[in-house]
Amino acid sequence: MQTMDPMTATPEGALASPAVARNREPILSVLRAHLPARGRVLEIAAGSGEHAVGFAAALPSLEWTPSDPSPGARASIAAWAGAAALENLKPALALDVLDEASWPDGPFAALVCINMIHISPWAATEGLMRLAGRVLPVGGLLATYGPYREAGAALAPSNAAFDESLRGRDPAWGLRDRDEVAAAAKAEGLALTLRVAMPAENLILLFRRVT
Repeated sequence: MQTMDPMTATPEGALASPAVARNREPILSVLRAHLPARGRVLEIAAGSGEHAVGFAAALPSLEWTPSDPSPGARASIAAWAGAAALENLKPALALDVLDEASWPDGPFAALVCINMIHISPWAATEGLMRLAGRVLPVGGLLATYGPYREAGAALAPSNAAFDESLRGRDPAWGLRDRDEVAAAAKAEGLALTLRVAMPAENLILLFRRVT
């Protein structure tokens, strides 16, 4: 079956984020270099679904499963997926990292989490790491993307303003310390193996399950 370019237009009922147009290709370039050639990938907090559709289209040998606890987000994912008609893009799961009963069975070769850690309470990061420790095999990959605080480095003015706005919306939100995120991962058997600087003062952190 011939498929459309998955990102040419916004389907009816779908959400669209300007940030995706800016960061999709830089994120994809890193994922392409580090994801396995084949296997199941679980995307956490997939939001509008634009990343899921774009990545599934670009990486057809991977089975991509998006997830989001929001019914509105899952409806948007379904709209994008319906327009793209990609055989390797699975229906979105109602996964909440704070609710272990919603977690799927593994294994997954990789987990991808974009722009969740700073827009959620710290317990969500801990839940993400517990989930990764449960569904990833030894050697499995967790990739996270977003802005972080780093020891010894001043926040860029744009990230400082973003952090302030996040905490104004919800005091439990905000940019996380990279070392604290790595420590939460280590507690679940994952090691931070690579830090990749990205455009707009963001980072990709790659973790591997080691135990």
